[in-house]
Amino acid sequence: MKKIYLILLVLVVASCTKNFEDMNTDTKNPTKVPGTALFSNAEKNLADQLASINVNLNVYKIWAQYITETTYTDEANYDVVNRTIPDHAWRIYYRDVLKDFQEATKVINETQYLPTEADKKQNQLAIIEILNVYTWQRMVMMWGDIPYSEALDIDNTTPKYDDAVTIYKDLFKRLDAAIGKLKTSAESFGSADIIYGGDVAKWKTFANSLKVKLAIGVVDYSGLQTEVTGALSSALSDGIFTSNADAAKFQYLGAIPNANPVYEDLVASGRHDFVATNTMLDIMNPYNDPRRPLYYQARDTSTTGTPKLAFLGGIYGANNAYDNYSPPGTALEDPTMPCVLLDFTELQFYLAEFAAKGFTTPKTAEEYYNAGIESSILYWGGSASDVSTYLAEDSVKWATASGSDLQKIARQSWIASFNRGFIGWTTWRRLDYPILNPPPGVNYSNIPVRMIYPINEQTLNGDNYKAASTAIGGDVLTTKLFWDIH
Repeated sequence: MKKIYLILLVLVVASCTKNFEDMNTDTKNPTKVPGTALFSNAEKNLADQLASINVNLNVYKIWAQYITETTYTDEANYDVVNRTIPDHAWRIYYRDVLKDFQEATKVINETQYLPTEADKKQNQLAIIEILNVYTWQRMVMMWGDIPYSEALDIDNTTPKYDDAVTIYKDLFKRLDAAIGKLKTSAESFGSADIIYGGDVAKWKTFANSLKVKLAIGVVDYSGLQTEVTGALSSALSDGIFTSNADAAKFQYLGAIPNANPVYEDLVASGRHDFVATNTMLDIMNPYNDPRRPLYYQARDTSTTGTPKLAFLGGIYGANNAYDNYSPPGTALEDPTMPCVLLDFTELQFYLAEFAAKGFTTPKTAEEYYNAGIESSILYWGGSASDVSTYLAEDSVKWATASGSDLQKIARQSWIASFNRGFIGWTTWRRLDYPILNPPPGVNYSNIPVRMIYPINEQTLNGDNYKAASTAIGGDVLTTKLFWDIH
């Protein structure tokens, strides 16, 4: 009898266990997210971080001095600790971008593809790797030494920081390998790819253009000259962007949470936190730059009742009454405005710099300089006539503009990088031009040239943090990174 009871008990327990498992299984949703969905999510997380002007996440449009704050001026005065800005950015890049790309790679590798889809799978993995390189390069340019070889391992909560030069050298290799795996005759992600719609040929052109971006970032560092020369040469021969139609852009939709984060910050928030800077408009106004009404909104300065519009920049880093200065332009209020990862304009100024420094390029520095200005004006909605008029101005024309060749390039590249603060700030860091305005009471030498490490790293990964801080010369905003030798 005891044996019978025992058998019945086992059957009951087994039945209950199966029932509990059934109850805890969501039959409407997959237990494993598809690799394509993880890829899409990583693309969006990356674009959101690049585009945002939320001061908790991204301060580079402020530090590049395209905009300044009205009431709360901590970020324009280089306080990044109060809102733990580096912690937020660090977490997004590692957890929401790189980790999603890693998981997408894992799931795609584990997914059984048809034999006829082998090239499609390979393309998907290569495209993920290209965006990995893009993300890692930005982080190195931001922080210097960072966790790399031991990063993204959830079982290792205290990863070591790798030497930035070693990382950068590896990024050149990874990008070359990824390009070599692309099969332009095959499919990739299709509509799950929000940047290029799965067009592999466009991804190849982007990857070669990214090579140029990697190379210009370390063009003055002697330890990577072999990589720089090789990357430039191979990119030019294999095919880079030929117009802004090739640009890598993440296209937003019209409604939150899929709207451009700038729209959320400027319109949906109902706040008036930003105005134009005197830095930007003191340069643009004398040039009669046709992009002014596209970048900013004019203010009526008339006291007689007859409208008199002017573009007015607030004092960088000071309290600026919103109604007294030009706010960001209405183009930035469009919820569908795309986030640009890399475009023809940016690339032309890089090539102008290479040409000016004596590297072998198909065109002259002046030709690239003119092409960069033209594509910027046209991208923002200016006309061909605007381009001609602007390029004819003595203050803009290559032969008569003030400054050295590199200063001319830096000034126009900086102007063209509006709404892409990190690019403008990095142009200033690399070429030490144009001259920015330090906030009231701040010395010019205290303008940041890197982002500090997250505050949490000091407590959660203390030993490795200390080693990295010592290696780069101190975890402060004014520590120059390895590539910043001027």
